[in-house]
Amino acid sequence: MDKESPEYLRTSLAAAMTLGFKNGRFYRNAKLPCINVLLTYNSGCAGNCGYCGLSMRRPGTYKDKSFIRVEWPIYKLTDIIKKISENNDKVKRICISMITNKRAIKDTSKITKTLKQNLDIPISLLISPTIMDKKDLLTFRENGADMIGIAVDCATPHLFEKIRGKTVKGPHKWEKYWECYEESLEIFGKQKAGIHIIVGLGETEREMIETIQKSYNMGGFTHLFSFFPENDSLLSQHPQPPIGQYRRIQIARFLIDEGIASLENFSFDTKGMLTCFGMADEALSKIIESGKPFMTSGCPGRDGEVACNRPYANCLPGPEIRNYPFHPEKEDIQKINVELWQ
Repeated sequence: MDKESPEYLRTSLAAAMTLGFKNGRFYRNAKLPCINVLLTYNSGCAGNCGYCGLSMRRPGTYKDKSFIRVEWPIYKLTDIIKKISENNDKVKRICISMITNKRAIKDTSKITKTLKQNLDIPISLLISPTIMDKKDLLTFRENGADMIGIAVDCATPHLFEKIRGKTVKGPHKWEKYWECYEESLEIFGKQKAGIHIIVGLGETEREMIETIQKSYNMGGFTHLFSFFPENDSLLSQHPQPPIGQYRRIQIARFLIDEGIASLENFSFDTKGMLTCFGMADEALSKIIESGKPFMTSGCPGRDGEVACNRPYANCLPGPEIRNYPFHPEKEDIQKINVELWQ
């Protein structure tokens, strides 16, 4: 029997551990309050994104491909619902990730409705704009989703075309993604939709911050990722961004999304590197000491705290944490202060 959506879903390894499908422990006792699930089809995803483990051009069958470098095991939707019910105190949000497959629109709607009928937990959707129309967003909202994520991933139209578009024989278009983002904000409301963006694909720091500012100005937010190469992908040999670059972008994103500062306050050198945040040292130090800019940015639970914290999704568990899935401790902040201008 084919294990395909909507009857079956893949879960992140972290979600499988949280629900008790898999054994394991999280580094530094991190917790995952969001259950991340991914639609699955034998025909796979139509995308050829250069950094993605699910790319059509990556060797192997779709069901054997990893995503974000880890296993995404397949489980029955009914079993996932049962496990979430049993672990209701641990789960603050569910996130359904689509793939670019023509069956995904109808199935996402059905899965969302089924989850909403059986569980009293907020539901986010990470959607595939390439295969969608505005009416699909209305259906998603009617069926119970309350937040939308759009993985723009690339900070500039040029990089998007080069890594996700025609250059790699991919179906995605920069303009379509931003159009869908605008429609999501219109239908779900301000601060109910956001973009995912990956630092380190070849953009300058100024270009990255310009895109973060654009997302905020439209009424939404940005969830940051640090590039980490996936084996056998087109970008498997592409380096991670320097840690200092990522730390500076993390602070800039926090300042913008919290309405504390904006692009016009920042200073850059001739190569587009961020050199000054345009605020008093004491005020900046307090923000850094809070640790909040360096925690995973993700959709919140009912308590307003980040639920989708994706432990170690863009770094290996260990001392080189990029997105903290918990509040950084004093020693972490000391390390971050050293890293910031590296």
